[in-house]
Amino acid sequence: MAHLITRPNIARADDIYQRLIEINNGLNETAALRVNARLILTLINHIGDPEVVFEALDLLRGGVDGSVDLAAARP
Repeated sequence: MAHLITRPNIARADDIYQRLIEINNGLNETAALRVNARLILTLINHIGDPEVVFEALDLLRGGVDGSVDLAAARP
């Protein structure tokens, strides 16, 4: 079974973050939420492993106050 990767694993993270901001520019809150939901569902489809998705959901739901530290979540 695969596990959620929580250590830094993103090439060009700043570019990705900038693009994420750009796709939401000019959108009202409802449209931005729809775009982000579509992105999430597209990435879940790409992952394809429900156990990895459930692990991510469980981890993030536990930190809805913003306290989740992904780097500390798994060695």
